[in-house]
Amino acid sequence: LGFIASPASPNGQAPCLRQGKSRLNDADKGCFTASSSRCTVPFGVCLSVSKVGRPRSKFPSLRPMFGRSQLLMSVTPPSYSRNAEKLRDLLARPEILLMPCCFDPLSAKLVERAGFPLTFMSGFSTAASKGYPDTGLLSYGEMRDQIADICSVITFPLIADGDTGYGNAINVKRTIHGYSAAGAAGILIEDQVNPKRCGHTKGKAVVSREEAFSRLQAAIDARDEGSNIVIVARTDACACVSFEEAIYRAQKFHDMGADVTFLEAPRSIDEMTRYCKLVPGPKLANCLEGGETPILSPDILQDMGYKIAAYPLSLLSSAVLAMETTLAALKSGKPEKVSPLIKT
Repeated sequence: LGFIASPASPNGQAPCLRQGKSRLNDADKGCFTASSSRCTVPFGVCLSVSKVGRPRSKFPSLRPMFGRSQLLMSVTPPSYSRNAEKLRDLLARPEILLMPCCFDPLSAKLVERAGFPLTFMSGFSTAASKGYPDTGLLSYGEMRDQIADICSVITFPLIADGDTGYGNAINVKRTIHGYSAAGAAGILIEDQVNPKRCGHTKGKAVVSREEAFSRLQAAIDARDEGSNIVIVARTDACACVSFEEAIYRAQKFHDMGADVTFLEAPRSIDEMTRYCKLVPGPKLANCLEGGETPILSPDILQDMGYKIAAYPLSLLSSAVLAMETTLAALKSGKPEKVSPLIKT
């Protein structure tokens, strides 16, 4: 079922489902189960309703938790659906997309002002900007709020880091709907265990194939319920299991319906080339300074078969260096050394 709320009350709220007393609010326009008699949503908000029951694939992500009579609802403002359309238009172009990664509204505005076609809200950088390591410490709500803040000041597409989806299959669906409602045009979902860690560090682990595929199926189901958000499916199996396992998972991700695949941390140009040859569809290269993967020019990456070149820590690392240099100048008692460093 799909329908649009219409103004039917003086305060601009409209009845949308006579199932109880649940209400959607701005703090959590995501995914919820309707079990009461009435709920209201702001006029103009699109509702996508799907009955939960027999799964559409062999990965029954929701069946263990819900019966046939319960409903899942997603709320996606139409303007945010257009963000996903913009990103899909970019992916359809022939040239590779250069994607510096942001972590707050200011860094996102700088990326847009510099003329890049899109940006990515890096989980690593976002956690670092709040004083935390990239070990899964930030919650879904914190990440969603940061997306909303960023998307309120930019006009180009943002892909956001969804990590592992913050729980089981139903949490993944909630994450997809919530990120889309906050303004994200795309979301990255990965196959690490939860809590996850940076893809270029030791000690990480991946979930089983079945759980990875179930997680992705939940994301795809949520996308197809109306948000149209671009799904970037990431596997970390190259370092945790084997390159062959990573290829198998990436191929399966594509076959299941992921819009973009992302094989994290290939260790050589040969592995990067083989990935591009063996896995169809758009692919993302993670160009991390000091990481495991060779950093190549955009022309070489495009010739290999990559569609997106992401630079996850370039802005954060350069900002840290600039702040440390400025602090050293101030501490030296010679504030005049700061002037050449200042952007006015």
